[in-house]
Amino acid sequence: MAEIIDWNDVVIDDISARLLRNEVGIFPCDTIYGICAKVSEETRERIYEIKERPESKRLLVLMDKDSLEREGLLVPEEIASLWPAPLTVILPTAQGDTLAVRVPDDPFLSALLPLTGPIFSTSVNLSGSPALTSIVDIIPAFKDKVDFIIEKKDMKGGVGSTLLDATKRPCRILRQGAYKVDENLLT
Repeated sequence: MAEIIDWNDVVIDDISARLLRNEVGIFPCDTIYGICAKVSEETRERIYEIKERPESKRLLVLMDKDSLEREGLLVPEEIASLWPAPLTVILPTAQGDTLAVRVPDDPFLSALLPLTGPIFSTSVNLSGSPALTSIVDIIPAFKDKVDFIIEKKDMKGGVGSTLLDATKRPCRILRQGAYKVDENLLT
């Protein structure tokens, strides 16, 4: 059973310690609530199980700007200049793979990420179902699946991030969301 933590009682060091212990939590992200965990094989497998998600659908990773280069991501300057923002970008890695990344524009996440390093984040839903954006829907549906839930009573349902594929030129918008992409960027 998840521990429900009131937003007003959140201590950033406590949340970072939980994530560093590979706990999986639900908390407000820069766009909507997310199922989040420190990037590790253990937490990746657990998130797939929680969401009943096929492994062919990859998870996005929240990072601070300092982590982008350390993680071997090839970030075009015009993309890097847009972050932080509610913009998720699929980027090529130095190893020839791809990774969906967002540098969030959120004070809570901006304080958390330097303490934890990269975090998996995905919408709160079962795979193929609409994202739950209200805490009154999230708690009953996921309280038995995650370790903790941060409840922010005044958080309104939001719009997910914009998803951009930057692995090829021109870049392509895969999902229009909270961030309006300048069409000139795509050429």
